[in-house]
Amino acid sequence: MNDSEVFALPRRIRSFVLRQGRITDSQRNALENLWPRYGLDPDAAFDPVAVFGRQAPLTLEIGFGNGESLAAMAECLPEEDFVGAEVHPPGVGHLLIELERRGLENVRVFRTDAVELLETRIPEASLARILVFFPDPWHKKRHHKRRLISPEFARLAASRLAPGGVFHAATDWEDYAMQMLEVLDGCEGLINQAPGTGFSERPAYRSLTKFENRGQRLGHGVWDLVYRRA
Repeated sequence: MNDSEVFALPRRIRSFVLRQGRITDSQRNALENLWPRYGLDPDAAFDPVAVFGRQAPLTLEIGFGNGESLAAMAECLPEEDFVGAEVHPPGVGHLLIELERRGLENVRVFRTDAVELLETRIPEASLARILVFFPDPWHKKRHHKRRLISPEFARLAASRLAPGGVFHAATDWEDYAMQMLEVLDGCEGLINQAPGTGFSERPAYRSLTKFENRGQRLGHGVWDLVYRRA
């Protein structure tokens, strides 16, 4: 999928803007040579059993960045399957490189808008986890309408979780964390797993990123929100 195809999707307020980020030669080569092995067509029907050749718990990570945390999680949980959705080519290329380097076969990748993926390709009650780690905070107030975590998105995500499935979001912006808490607490069918404070300790499966480690050294906070579908 090229950038013009992404922009050709039906008009609505999006939580991302495609930027012309620098892509390395190795990332470009990975997109050309490894995409047939790991990439999925967003316009085709998605059957996890056909894709992975087995029935296993399925996790969707939305906006996986450079993909290192997704690859690490998949390596630690070989009995589970993972799908990542990301629109930025350098991050997709980096993940493809990591998948080949680690020899992973339990990860596949969509390069598309994750909201439309949930709407059109992910069946209801089919996911064990949905992960949204450090989404764009759109920190200026006039841009808050672009934030991914909204009541509409929460209802959509909850509908795609199997009973007992987990919705896990994390952010290092406190005001976004408070907005997420309000939105997710108000979503029928999602149960906060930290009813006292509302925020959870970081689960072991969410590895610390280089960005997060740097932020912690500078005293920045990180807020994890973990919910289960009733």
